[in-house]
Amino acid sequence: MHELVQDLFLRYLGNSLLAARDDAAVWPVPGLGTGRLAVTTDSYVVSPIFFPGGDIGKLAVCGTVNDLAMVGAEPLALTAGFILEEGLSLSDLEQVVASMAEAAREAGVAVAAGDTKVVDRGKADQIFINTAGVGRVRDGTHLSGANARPGDVVLVSGTVGEHGLAVLSVREGLEFSFPLASDCAALNELVAEMLSCGGVLRCLRDPTRGGLATTLNEIALQSGVGIEIEESAVPVSEGVRAACELLGLDPLYAACEGRLVAVASPESEGVLLETLRRNRLGRQAARIGRVTAGPTGRVILETAYGGRRILDMLSGAQLPRIC
Repeated sequence: MHELVQDLFLRYLGNSLLAARDDAAVWPVPGLGTGRLAVTTDSYVVSPIFFPGGDIGKLAVCGTVNDLAMVGAEPLALTAGFILEEGLSLSDLEQVVASMAEAAREAGVAVAAGDTKVVDRGKADQIFINTAGVGRVRDGTHLSGANARPGDVVLVSGTVGEHGLAVLSVREGLEFSFPLASDCAALNELVAEMLSCGGVLRCLRDPTRGGLATTLNEIALQSGVGIEIEESAVPVSEGVRAACELLGLDPLYAACEGRLVAVASPESEGVLLETLRRNRLGRQAARIGRVTAGPTGRVILETAYGGRRILDMLSGAQLPRIC
């Protein structure tokens, strides 16, 4: 996917806004007053459309709000485009839309525009949702995956991998003796608290497709730095750990939809962790590593057994159609 973006989309559509490769584009708009405008877009094709902890409607709202939050933006409005397969149950559609409305209310954002299309039976998989989000970035906030500096600390807001494993368990009809539920949640309130706590934040990212490992690789490449993380410091729930062991999966590559990765100055570690842990979405926040001068674009994992290995970007899709 990264090669496709680089070799095709950026080759034809590239500009200074796309070149930043952050979760949302940010630029000043004449007449807006203080602050800058942020905009993002995403499409949701998760299968199945209902899963423990959420559904495609909740996912679409939270995922779009989170992309805005990762550049420090306060969400102002969303759009929603629905592509419906002929034969989709009206009751299922109503449940999805109601869930979307509830998630938007909780995030404090309005769905301001939308569109609906119906395609022939067999030309889609029940329902796909495309969204766009618009937000405002206040003056003094400059977050980007290109801002990481050697010596910075790497934090994560909670346990990783819940969303990917919850979706997989339902899709494959797997039953475990332990609960698995998606971490799907809007992070804009949590990010606002982090921005106002006095810490120095360089970068925020939400580890969705490709999970924590791929997100860290993206930051290392954007910033031209190295990153070292400690496997034993990464919070992983017992349920996700057990499911991954049974299925031969790596939790570091499993998607999250309600977690964030933060890169911050080392002096800010204490106040940021304290702020995160006061919020229900950050109670299991942890420092998992640090930024190094090199090797640039590389993530090194210090294993629980004392060894070191390269943590590559995910090749292919460990868990396809999870968002």
